[in-house]
Amino acid sequence: MVLIPMIRALSLAVALATLPAFARPPRLTLVISVDALGSDVLLRNRPRLKGGLHQLLNQGAYFPYARYGYAECRTAPGHATLSTGANPWRHGIVDNRWVDRSTMKRVMAFADAAHPVLEVPLKPGQDSGPAHLMVETLADRLRVTTQERGKAVALSIKPHAAIALAGRAGQAWWFDKGEGKFVTGTWYTKEFPAWLKALNARKLPEASFGKKWELMRPAAEYVGEDEGLAEADVYGLGLTFPHPLDGGLPSPGPAFYQAFALSPDSHDLLVEAAKAAIAGEGLGQDDVPDLLAVSFSSTDLVFHEYGPYSWEMQDTLLRLDKAMGNLIAAAERAAGGRGNLVIALSADHGGAAMPEQWAAKGLAARRVSSKELAESLTQALRQQFGGDVTATLEQLDVYLGGKTHQGGSVDAAVRRAAAAWLAKHPSVITAVANDDLFTAPDTEGYLTLMRKSYYPGRSGDVLFMLRPFHMLHYIPTGTSHGTPHSYDSQVPVVFAGKGVKPGMYLEEIDPVDFAPTLSALMEMGMPASAEGKPRAEVLTGK
Repeated sequence: MVLIPMIRALSLAVALATLPAFARPPRLTLVISVDALGSDVLLRNRPRLKGGLHQLLNQGAYFPYARYGYAECRTAPGHATLSTGANPWRHGIVDNRWVDRSTMKRVMAFADAAHPVLEVPLKPGQDSGPAHLMVETLADRLRVTTQERGKAVALSIKPHAAIALAGRAGQAWWFDKGEGKFVTGTWYTKEFPAWLKALNARKLPEASFGKKWELMRPAAEYVGEDEGLAEADVYGLGLTFPHPLDGGLPSPGPAFYQAFALSPDSHDLLVEAAKAAIAGEGLGQDDVPDLLAVSFSSTDLVFHEYGPYSWEMQDTLLRLDKAMGNLIAAAERAAGGRGNLVIALSADHGGAAMPEQWAAKGLAARRVSSKELAESLTQALRQQFGGDVTATLEQLDVYLGGKTHQGGSVDAAVRRAAAAWLAKHPSVITAVANDDLFTAPDTEGYLTLMRKSYYPGRSGDVLFMLRPFHMLHYIPTGTSHGTPHSYDSQVPVVFAGKGVKPGMYLEEIDPVDFAPTLSALMEMGMPASAEGKPRAEVLTGK
C-alpha cells in the first residue's frame, strides 16, 4: 500500500522534470539593450562577430526585423517600451525630453526634483527618477510577483536608459560624466551600497586616461574610409583613428569622462559594474528569480558623432561583441549554468546616416535646421494671427505659446494653421494639429504611428513627420534618429537560454512583445499595461 503513493510521487517528479521551460523560473534573466543598434547595422556587421553577440544570434531565437510601432524612435521611449511592453501613449515617455507648457521650458523625461542624484552636484532638470513613467515595468512586475524577494538591477552609461529599465521598484545605476562614477537618484536609495562604493573606488575610467582608442582589427578589414562626410570632432577625440582619450585635459575631468563614455572602454566598465552587482546583490544565487538589465550606450554616442557606416561604429561593435561574451559568461556563472539563465537582447532605436553621405550616393537626402524651421513657422504664424505666438520645436513636436498665451495655450485655429504651414514644407511628409490627430484620415499610415507616440500634456500642439532621408538637426555635423522610417525604427530582438527554441524568425514583430515574451520565459504575469503578446515561436519553435 505504501508503494502506490511513492510511485505516484515518483511519476509526478519525472513528469515535472521533463517540462523544458515551465518546471521552474530561471534563476537569472539578463536583459541587454544596445543603444542605436538598428537591424541594418547588425546585419552588415554580423559576419565579423565572434564573441557574445555572435553567440546569441546563433544560439538564440533571433528576430532580425522587429519594428517599433510608434513615430518618434529615441532612447527614453525605446527603453520604456522594451521594459513595459507598452507604447508611449500608455507609458508616457514620449521623448528624451518635452516642453512644459506652463513655462515653455524643456523637461527631461526622467527629471524628478524631489529625488535628485545622490552624491553629485545638483544639475537642474537632470534625469534622476521614474516619476514620469506612468506604467509598470518588467522589473516592477518581478518585484511584485516575488513579494520583493527577487532583485532587479539596471545599469547603463545613460540615466534615462537605466531608469526606464528599473522602473519604480528596481535599482537604477548610471555613469555620471561629470564625476566619472556610477550614481543613482534618491528615489532608489539614500546611500550607496558597499558593492557600488567599492566599484567606484576602483576608478576604472581613469585607467583609460591618456591612452588611445585603437582599431581592434587591421585597417584593411574595415569598410569605407576612416573619415566620412560630416563626422564630428568632439571631446578632443579627432576624426580618425587612433582617438586620444584625454578630453584635451591634463588630468581626468568632465571632458575626459565624456570621451571615455563614447569609447568602447565604457563597454568594459559596464561589464565590471554588472559583475559587481551580481556579487554584491547575490543575483542568480537561489530559486527566486532575479533580473539584471544592462544598456550599452557607447554605440549610440559613436553613432551620433561618426555615423552608422563609420570605422568607429564598426570597431565599437567588434569590441561590444567581446565585452558581451564576458557579460554572458558572468551571468552564466552566477545562475549556475545556461539552464538557469534567460537572455534577451534588443535596441531602443536604429539611426540615419549623415544626410551628406546619402546625398553623395544620389539619394534625396537633406539636413533640416530645427532652429530655422521654428523661426520660419513663428514668423508665418505672427503674420497670420499677430501677437507674440512662438513655435518651439522639440524634435518632431511643435509647442505653441507666447507671453500673451497664458500656460502656453493657443486657439485651435493657430494649431491647425501651423500644421498646414508645415505640411507644405518640402522636407515634411505630413503634419497634424493635436485636435485632429485621432480623427483625421490616415491615408499614408503615419498618423497611426504618431497616435501611439502621443501623450496628452507632454506631446506637442502640432506633430509632423519628415520625409525619408531628411534629418532634423541643430548642428551641421553628426547624425540622429527619431522617425518611423526603417533605418530608425527597425531593431533586432533575440531570446536565448532556458526554454528558448533557437532559430531565425523572419516575421516582423513589434518590440512591445519583448517584455511579454520575457514574462512568459520568467513564468510570471506581464507588466500591467503591456500591449504586446508573448511570441509563441520562442517557446515552441513554430
